[in-house]
Amino acid sequence: MTTFSDIDRLAISTMRLLAVDAVSKANSGHPGAPLGMAPAAHVLLRNMRMNPKNPGWINRDRFVLSNGHACALLYSMLHLTGYDFSIEDLKSFRQLHSKTPGHPEFELPGVEVTTGPLGQGVCNAVGIAIAQANFAATYNKPEFTLSDSYTYVFLGDGCLQEGVSSEASSLAGHLQLGNLVAIYDDNKITIDGDTKVSFDEDVLKRYEAYGWEVLTVNKGDDDLASIDAAIKQAQKSKDKPTIIKLTTIIGYGSLNEGSHSVHGSPLKADDVKQLKKKFGFDPEQSFVVPQEVYDFYQKSVAQPGAELNAKWDQLFSSFQKRYPEVGKELVRRLSGKLPENWDEKLPRYTPKDSAVATRKLSEMVFEDIYAELPELIGGSADLTPSNLTRWNEAVDFQPTNSGIGNYAGRYIRYGIREHGMGAIMNGISAFGANYKPYGGTFLNFVSYAAGAVRLSALSGHPVIWVATHDSIGLGEDGPTHQPIETLAHFRALPNTSVWRPADGNEVSAAYKSALESKHTPHIIALSRQNLPQLKGSTVENALKGGYVLQEVSNPDIILIGTGSEVSLCVEAAQLLAAKNIKTRIVSMPDTLTFDKQPTEYRLSVLPDRVPIMSVEVLSTAGWSKYAHQSFGLHTFGASGKASDVFKYFDFVPEGVASRAEKTIAFYKGKEVDSPLKTAF
Repeated sequence: MTTFSDIDRLAISTMRLLAVDAVSKANSGHPGAPLGMAPAAHVLLRNMRMNPKNPGWINRDRFVLSNGHACALLYSMLHLTGYDFSIEDLKSFRQLHSKTPGHPEFELPGVEVTTGPLGQGVCNAVGIAIAQANFAATYNKPEFTLSDSYTYVFLGDGCLQEGVSSEASSLAGHLQLGNLVAIYDDNKITIDGDTKVSFDEDVLKRYEAYGWEVLTVNKGDDDLASIDAAIKQAQKSKDKPTIIKLTTIIGYGSLNEGSHSVHGSPLKADDVKQLKKKFGFDPEQSFVVPQEVYDFYQKSVAQPGAELNAKWDQLFSSFQKRYPEVGKELVRRLSGKLPENWDEKLPRYTPKDSAVATRKLSEMVFEDIYAELPELIGGSADLTPSNLTRWNEAVDFQPTNSGIGNYAGRYIRYGIREHGMGAIMNGISAFGANYKPYGGTFLNFVSYAAGAVRLSALSGHPVIWVATHDSIGLGEDGPTHQPIETLAHFRALPNTSVWRPADGNEVSAAYKSALESKHTPHIIALSRQNLPQLKGSTVENALKGGYVLQEVSNPDIILIGTGSEVSLCVEAAQLLAAKNIKTRIVSMPDTLTFDKQPTEYRLSVLPDRVPIMSVEVLSTAGWSKYAHQSFGLHTFGASGKASDVFKYFDFVPEGVASRAEKTIAFYKGKEVDSPLKTAF
C-alpha cells in the first residue's frame, strides 16, 4: 500500500489553494468541490500512469472530470504534475483566450474530454473504457501487453441526476468494464442547496443493480489511506466497473464549508486568508507552490510515468519486429491515418443500377469497407434491423464470458440509449488510435442525443450518426417518428456536417467525408424508401457538398433538393420541360461542405439572374441562404403509407412543378441576385 506523510498533506493543501486563488482572481468559478476533492485527486495521481511530456501516450491512464465546474482542481493537478500549464495560466482562469477556460476543453494538454453539461463526462469515460478494452483485445499478445490502462472519472450528484449517466452506466455494467473507476463526490450539495430537496436515492444500490462494484470512503477530506485502498481495490476488479462513494465536505476548511454558498461563488477575502493560515500558508501571498511540492510530484508521478512510457516504447519496438504487419497497422492508426486507397472500396453506381433505399446503400458501404478499417467501431440504439448498421461478419463487442461476443468485436449493442450512445461515441473518439465510432438510430431520435452531438462539434470528435428514416417517407409510424425540424437544428450547429444523400454515389461520398474527417462530426440522414440512381451524380461531385446534377442552357429556374426530393425534382423538371420551362437541378447533400467551396464555384452552381427554389420535405428554416423560395413543411407529419403521406403534403412532381411556375412568375422582370451574395 502507498504510504503518506507530511509532504502529501502539503501537496494537497497546495492543490486546494491554487484552485481557490484561481477562482478568487477570476472572481468567478467553483471553489467548493476542489477543496473537498483535492485529497482524492492527489491520491489518484499517485496511482495513475501518465507522462506530462507526452500527453498522447496511448497507454496512459485517463482522468475525466465529469463535474467539470470543478476544473480549477484539474488545472491545478495538471500544473503541479508538469503538464503545459504555467502559474500564469492559472492566474488567467476563465479569461478570454486563456488555457484555463471555465470548463475543461478537449484540445488542452492533459484534458481528455470537454466536460460541462453534467453527466456527459462519465458517459465519455465509458466510451474511453470501451475503446481501451477493444484496443487491448485487438493488439495485445501473450508476451506483449500494449494496452492495460484504466479510466478514472470524478463525478458529482449533478452527473448522477442527469439521465444520460444512467444510460451509459447501465451499459458499462452489462459490458463488465473492469478498467473503469468512478469516484463519486458525495458532498450532498447542488446549486439549489442540500440534496435532500430533490435527491435521496441510494446511489450505490442503483449501481450495484447495474452490475458495478460499489465501495465507500466515509472521510474523503483527509483519510488518504482509505482513498488509496479503495482505488487499489477497484483496480483489482477485472469484470466489473467500480464506483467509490467518497463522502466529502464541500468547501472543506472554508468558513462556509458544507453549504451551497461555496459551490459556485468565490470565497470572500477574509475566508481565503483564514483558509491559508489553516493550511500553513502566508495569507498575504497567492499562487504559492513550495519547491518541495513540485519535486514530490516530479518524483512520484511524472518521472515514473515517463519511465513507463519509455519501457512501452521499447516494448512496441519489439512488437513491431515480432508482428511486422500488425505493427505497421498500429503505427498507421496511432499517426491518425487511414489505409492508403481505402476509398477504392466504396461502391459506385450508374443510372442502370436499381433503385435502393439509402439506408440499404449505407449497409452496403459497411460491407465493402469494414475489413479495410479496423478502427471502424459502432452499433445501433436497438435499431440494427432498421438502421442496417451491422455487416454480416461482424462480431459483437461483449465480454467473453457472455458467450455472445468478445472485446475484439466491433459491433456495439447500445440498447435503447440514444443520448448515452452519443456521449459514449465521443469517448471512443477521444481515446485515440484513430477510432471511427458510429451509431445508428432514426433521424428524429438524434434529437434525443442533441447534448452529446453538440459536444462532438465543440470538441471536434469526428463521430458518425447513421440516421435512417429521414422524413415523412417512413410512413405509418407517423408524426412522432417523422423528423421535421431535425436537419435545420443540426445544420445550425457549428462544425457539424449534415448529409442527406440522394443516391448511392452520394452515400459513398458521405462516408468518405465522414471517415476522412479529423475534427467534424457527421450526421448521415438516410431514407427508408427506395431511391433511383441519378444521372449526373458522382462521388467526386457530391464531395463538393452541392453540385449541378442536370444542366440546361439559360435555365428559367433552379430546383435544389436533398435526399429523396432530388429525384422528385428530376420528375418535376420533366413536367416543366413539356411546357418549355428549362430547369437546372442542383443536389445539395451537405451545406457545410458546400459552404467551404470557393466563392466562384458556389456562384457557378447558384448564379445570379435565375430564381432558385429549394425542395425538401422538412422544415424550410435555413434554406433562405441558398434559395429565393422554399417548398417544405411547416407542420408535423402524418401516419399512413409513404406514398399517401407525400401526396397529402403535395410532395409529388405536380406539386413541385406548380410551385416552380409560381416562383418564375413572381420573379419575372425583376433583378435576381444569387442568395449567396451578402454584405458580409
